[in-house]
Formats: sequence, C-alpha cells, structure tokens
Amino acid sequence: MTNSIKVERAKHDMTQKELAMKVKVTVLTIHSIEKNKKIPSVKLAMKIAEVFGVRVDEIFKLKVK
Repeated sequence: MTNSIKVERAKHDMTQKELAMKVKVTVLTIHSIEKNKKIPSVKLAMKIAEVFGVRVDEIFKLKVK
C-alpha cells in the first residue's frame, strides 16, 4: 500500500504532529504510515481522509504487483 499523506500535509501546511493530534494518534504512528512501515486501520484511514477533506482512496492506494 502506498499513500500521499505527506503531499496532503504539505497542501494543508500541516506537520506530522498536528495531524497526529487531529486523529488522536502518536507522531510515530503518522511517521510509520507515511513511510509505509505501518498500514492504518480502516477507522484511522477514514479519520485522516476526513482531516484533508478527501476520500480514503485518494490518499491510500493498493500496490499492484
């Protein structure tokens, strides 16, 4: 899975810490998701998408082999 969280954060001039606070997780969680080291739960993915005002599938993409 890939994601565009970093791009969305840049568009909204938002730090990892600010995003983490908005979705009630740690900065490490946001960092790990951005680096594709952790896959978010459906609930967390939905919260992140809501913060940016986009659909989940606009941020998170499945990697096709």
